[in-house]
Amino acid sequence: MEVQLTNRQQNILWATVRHYIATAEPVGSKALVEEYDLGVSSATIRNVMGVLEKSGLLYQPHASAGRVPSDSGYRIYVDQLITPSLRDATHSFLPRSRSVPQGSGTETLGREVEVALQKRLQWEDRSLETLLQGAAQILATLSGCISLITMPQTTTALLRHLQLVQVEAGRIMLIVVTDGYETHSKLMDLSPISEETQRDSEVIDRELQIVSNFLNTHLRGRSLLELANLNWSELDQEFQRYGEFLKNSVAELTHRTLAPTATQIMVRGVSEVLRQPEFSQLQQVQTIIHLLEEEQDQLWRLIFEEPEPEDAGKSRVTVRIGAENPLEPIRTCTLISSTYRRGSIAVGSVGVLGPTRLDYESAIAVVTSAADYLSEAFSYFNP
Repeated sequence: MEVQLTNRQQNILWATVRHYIATAEPVGSKALVEEYDLGVSSATIRNVMGVLEKSGLLYQPHASAGRVPSDSGYRIYVDQLITPSLRDATHSFLPRSRSVPQGSGTETLGREVEVALQKRLQWEDRSLETLLQGAAQILATLSGCISLITMPQTTTALLRHLQLVQVEAGRIMLIVVTDGYETHSKLMDLSPISEETQRDSEVIDRELQIVSNFLNTHLRGRSLLELANLNWSELDQEFQRYGEFLKNSVAELTHRTLAPTATQIMVRGVSEVLRQPEFSQLQQVQTIIHLLEEEQDQLWRLIFEEPEPEDAGKSRVTVRIGAENPLEPIRTCTLISSTYRRGSIAVGSVGVLGPTRLDYESAIAVVTSAADYLSEAFSYFNP
């Protein structure tokens, strides 16, 4: 959302969001004057809040009430007012006066998550499921939100056989058979490695068989995950012209073979977060619980997102606020999620679900720290 705010508007929006997060009460200009050193009068604050309301960033729940951040206001807050460093505990553009309700510094909280996970969970001595259950409970306790951690994607498939076959002039098929006798194939254009000369079809067939034999000798018994991260530059010089071509093709096929399928989600912290005033209506609570218990496949697809190819190997935090959530039961909530990984492959996700009146800095910090910890821990488990 492209909204250009002046420094003063940024300060007042930031203070309004922070105050509302802390109190759950509509925010008036008097409260901001008393609690924040904004350097302007109450009248000026009222005028700026009026401008922010007209821009759709704040709204009044009642005519005589103060203002409350809208979904768009929270979005500006997340995208513009707590970046570029989401771990900064303070904001240099907004000096504070007296005791302003604020969460603990996000850098400290992120470290607290790491310490708690390291202290309470020894992954060398635990099963993977026990590790994730413990991590979910710690995440819920420290964030004050519902924590969501997916079980990892299955990555145990091993290569049984690989074959390169010419199917027509300039076209070959890569066929992969796993140890479970599942077959996967990809049709490819041979021109990148044959455009320098028009060779006899029988010659190409013999070369493809030689390459297939070579690859089977070197790769049979390896996990598909290993293939996705294989250093193809180690191929013998004789097959270097196939190297980049095969690297891209096998990597694409492997990623497709490991395409995510819905798995169990560890859910913790429901009772605590549902005590928040935003969840006072029984019907809303029931729909959220139904989603968490009976429709996990829908929720799983929302929180587990494979990165675009150019972002492979990177984890990023996704923040969905209110109506940005496509699932009706959580369209009044905020969902923050990231992935944990084995190497360059995203194998599971970590998330927190809470009201839109959420301490975003802290929630982002705990999700990031938990995802990083699980990525490290997961490297100790055999694929």
